[in-house]
Amino acid sequence: MSVEHEGSPPVTPPPPHGVPGTSPPPMEPLPVPPSAMPAPPPSTPPHGFGPPPPMPSPPGRRGGSKGPRRVLIAAGVVVALGAAGVAYGVLTRGGDGGGERPRAGGPAPAAWSQEAGRQLAATPGLRYEGTVTVNGRPVQVLLRVTRAGLASGSLTAGTVRADLVVVDGSTYVKGGPVFWRTYSGEAARADSFAGRWAELPASFPALRAVSDVLAPRAIAAAVGKAPARTPTENVGATRAYRVKTAKADYFVTTSAPYRLLRVQAAGQGDPRFTVSPLADPAGTFSEIRPRVAALGGAADPALRFQPGKPTFVNCNDNLNGCTLSVPATLTEPQGTVPADARAALRASITSKGRTLGSCTGSAAVATDREVTLRCTVSGRGWRTWMRQARDVPGTHAYEGHARVVGEAVAPSDVGRLLGLVDRERAAQVAAARSGAPAPGGATASPSPAP
Repeated sequence: MSVEHEGSPPVTPPPPHGVPGTSPPPMEPLPVPPSAMPAPPPSTPPHGFGPPPPMPSPPGRRGGSKGPRRVLIAAGVVVALGAAGVAYGVLTRGGDGGGERPRAGGPAPAAWSQEAGRQLAATPGLRYEGTVTVNGRPVQVLLRVTRAGLASGSLTAGTVRADLVVVDGSTYVKGGPVFWRTYSGEAARADSFAGRWAELPASFPALRAVSDVLAPRAIAAAVGKAPARTPTENVGATRAYRVKTAKADYFVTTSAPYRLLRVQAAGQGDPRFTVSPLADPAGTFSEIRPRVAALGGAADPALRFQPGKPTFVNCNDNLNGCTLSVPATLTEPQGTVPADARAALRASITSKGRTLGSCTGSAAVATDREVTLRCTVSGRGWRTWMRQARDVPGTHAYEGHARVVGEAVAPSDVGRLLGLVDRERAAQVAAARSGAPAPGGATASPSPAP
């Protein structure tokens, strides 16, 4: 099993007797006995959703045997030890409030700022284009953000592209190996995240708080408190108020209808975005939903694990499947275990270079930092191989390969996330059709029906 681990790889013992070295380099077989998006603003999320129940581990099932025992089936486990990458701390969800918190005894909001806040609260969404600097390289950002902070978009740097989706205050990215090696700070673990959804790494701090910084509703709350003596400056040829907050500076035209022109987010990478109205809110929701639906099992690069000794459970002579069990210890972040920390197991079984099947499993990490992960390889590939092994005398070797990574989204939580998407979409469609006041007290702007 290939399991993520920090530090230099230990010396691996030679393969077991009768087991060919069939695992991919640089892994060597280790013998084992055969028996063996920051949270959204308080007004944003829907109510009534509780944490999902844990996913049960699949039980191993014992298959019957046929005829006299003539076969020796030898099992091996391969543990791949990844080099240490950049360790990240606990993902901080939710902002510090900063400039958005009302100050006791502060100046009263200006009439223009209150009107700008009403306009922003009523808009179905905003489109952002900008550039962030990551590891000294510019990355182009395109984002379409809904009123409450759902978002879809992309990162582009030359020929390298990655997709983005924001839901429930967290930002997720799906990019290839080049993206993860070059821009993520996770070059040593690129293979663990490439080609699948994962939480956006810490190398993109400005995009990890989209719901708090770029959502129209959140901006409305900040801009709507600006005092009359807010400083002004030119944005191109347009005069604009510069509303400063702890999270970002917002540039709003000094003349009605007080449009948002630019956002300059706080933090490294000099993130600056030009802003325009969202032309197709319905199309944005249509893009967001399938991306959210695919988030089950999305990885969390901020979590790192030290694997223990993997074992096979109920595998020999079992046509129904073979269970792999891997204990692991959370090594990063240190200190208190994050309340939502989860580990995911991605495993497969091979024989002489042939993949017999794969499986996944996940579980919450206990407060003592320990977790045991299990998943069962089953299906036609395993059954066919086991039948052949039964019928042919001799030694039949198989090996298990696995990785243990952090998990940002439990498969059981996808339904709740889709509910957030569907509720906001339905609310916007209903408001557009009826002309009813949108959240924040303004009349909703029409948006195309789905």
